[in-house]
Amino acid sequence: MPLLRLLAAVLGAGVARVALAQTPAAPAPAASAASAPAARTQQVEVIGNTGADSNADRRRSTASRIVYGREEIDRMGDATLGEVLKRLPGVTLGGPPGRGGQIRMRGMGGGYTQILIDGQRMPFGFSLDSIAPEQIERIEIMRAPVAEHGARAIAGTINVIMREDFKRQANDVKLSGGFEHDRPQGGVNWIYSGQNDKLGYNLTATAFRNQQGSDSRGVTRRFDAAGQHVLEELGQQRSRDRRQGVFMTSRLQFRLAPGESLDLQPFLSLMNSRGSDDGTLQQTLASGQLPSGVDPLPYTRAHADSSGRNRMARLNGTWMKPTGSGGRLQLRFGSMLATNQSRSRRQEFDDADGRDHLREDDSAQRDLSIDLNGKYSQLLAERHSVSAGWELQRGERRDRRRTERDGVALFPEYGDNLEARTLRLAGYVQDEWDWSKTFSFYAGLRWEGIETRSDSALDQLRNRSSVLTPLLHMVWKLPDAPRDQIRLGLTRSYRAPNTSDLLARPQPTLRPNSETNPDRAGNPALKPELAWGLDLGLEHYLDAGGIVSANVFMRRIDNLIRRVTSLEPAGDPARQRFVSRPQNIGGALSAGLELEGKARASDLWATELPLSLRGNLSLLWSRVDGVRGPNNRLDQQPRFTANVGFDLPLRGSPLTVGGNLNYTPGFEIQQLDERAYRQGRKRVLDGYALWRFNPSASARLSVSNAAPLDFETGSTVLLDAGGWQTQDSVGRSYATVTLRAELRF
Repeated sequence: MPLLRLLAAVLGAGVARVALAQTPAAPAPAASAASAPAARTQQVEVIGNTGADSNADRRRSTASRIVYGREEIDRMGDATLGEVLKRLPGVTLGGPPGRGGQIRMRGMGGGYTQILIDGQRMPFGFSLDSIAPEQIERIEIMRAPVAEHGARAIAGTINVIMREDFKRQANDVKLSGGFEHDRPQGGVNWIYSGQNDKLGYNLTATAFRNQQGSDSRGVTRRFDAAGQHVLEELGQQRSRDRRQGVFMTSRLQFRLAPGESLDLQPFLSLMNSRGSDDGTLQQTLASGQLPSGVDPLPYTRAHADSSGRNRMARLNGTWMKPTGSGGRLQLRFGSMLATNQSRSRRQEFDDADGRDHLREDDSAQRDLSIDLNGKYSQLLAERHSVSAGWELQRGERRDRRRTERDGVALFPEYGDNLEARTLRLAGYVQDEWDWSKTFSFYAGLRWEGIETRSDSALDQLRNRSSVLTPLLHMVWKLPDAPRDQIRLGLTRSYRAPNTSDLLARPQPTLRPNSETNPDRAGNPALKPELAWGLDLGLEHYLDAGGIVSANVFMRRIDNLIRRVTSLEPAGDPARQRFVSRPQNIGGALSAGLELEGKARASDLWATELPLSLRGNLSLLWSRVDGVRGPNNRLDQQPRFTANVGFDLPLRGSPLTVGGNLNYTPGFEIQQLDERAYRQGRKRVLDGYALWRFNPSASARLSVSNAAPLDFETGSTVLLDAGGWQTQDSVGRSYATVTLRAELRF
């Protein structure tokens, strides 16, 4: 057990560091399952609800893959998928504590983390918020890419597998009600599943209605070249949102012949929202006059009302058929249609001179996508298999937006309508071989090409890029320590620009245009970011299904993308506006150490207490070439992130209690030589109590973000005319309390 004690000591030291920081002062899993047909595929793909089964599947996988099953997803009674993901090793969420946000692995921002649903990349416009935790069978984390699942995963891949269990006849209902601060929340979830000789089926439906609020205050300060304070603006904002929606998903598995099946997965999401927003602005001038380049306040008071409607329908299908002699053919098809409509009406007042302005925004987006994939797998020997596959995905987006101020269209030169089309083609081969009982390796090669086109009143875009990515994974099971194994991954991965990053049409800012409040636009000349990667891991599996592991990673990134602000003509050449566009600025290096542990207390010390412990700690480091230090790291990457949690069934009682602490320290990032971003610490404390009345009925009390912490952000910008400007914002966060009744019929 020396390895266990060593890793437990390292993990314990990291947890202690976090505590001090708070003191006031797929249908086919990765690699090992991806290419193995027939009997071996069945062995790898069966995922149980216990940690032991999940770890057994993880242990057999050649590529590094972490599996979280139903028991772990249900544990805390989370209302959103984001709340589940934030506790996984190396995963962080943007935005205020307890509110979810953009998903990041290893502290890397959007686009670095690949998000899959049932092994398929979702088209533009799809949101993970449209999936309830009860609709998920398991979550897989892949720390390095494999050919089948794609190489657009510099940070890693999160694969969400929807409900697929047909064996257990289920008719479960969960009713929940609660509140966030003084705002009510409510929902109902229904799960129905079963099977017969020819058909396996399940259906999950979720309906919810909730209210949320946010309160924030901000201050902007400007200093001249001599460091004198010349201007200060104070702003306050209060918003209230009401949302209601219905999510439904199903899986139908038709057994056509021995070994042959057809799976259909329809998904429907309907959501409506309404909101209101009130804000105030105050301006203080040191000299009584506006500094050069500063516009007067656009308003002193503002009130806005908004509404939105989102609709999304998706259908995926998978047909599998054995071809004899250890071969298997798999065909997949899918289509998605999504619409999003929003309207807002904003009234702005100036109490000093009685000015009154009305700004109205009306926008609509329509996304349509179709994808076709195929894969053929062949078993060459008992422990050796190869696979080859292809992918085709076509997407189309129509975007309409009209903005008026006092009945006059703003920026008509940018146009109201935009059409964008994407075409993605990919082909891959992969070879997996269990060379011996102690050594396995995986080799893959993938080519992927993407073409983006758009048409608008401003310009026409055509951007093409392609990447060839070799991939290699190895596992060595130590002969003298059967519970220990070492992993090595050498990979090539990339990050393709989003469609919005390529479209040249600017989106005008709501505030007066300036170098600190620029319009946002894309760059048709963007190149994809490319990365070479190294992953080295050490895993020790415990008797009762627990694990202690350590993983080191490194990524060398070329063509790094950052936003750069410059002055550009706006329609009329004599009229100029500041515009922020993404640009390839050079290279970057990122590395880190990831520690993870899941164990029963009896595995760590002599005790009969039925206590389960879990924790993970990620130490992160990066450096961006060409940007001055000391904080020239990847955008919004913290120094570390950590989770610690426990579960304790109380003996002699039907009660189980547990909790989790998620912590991310504050940080500052030098984005460019003239621009820096900073963010305060995030601490989210969650807890639950589960009372089982009998095997068919239970009640769960959950508290999310139990100790709310204000969310602090800020930036500093060096001005072209000399001097600098700082912006600091503080937003409140709130605790959410939910009581849920869980019934089985």
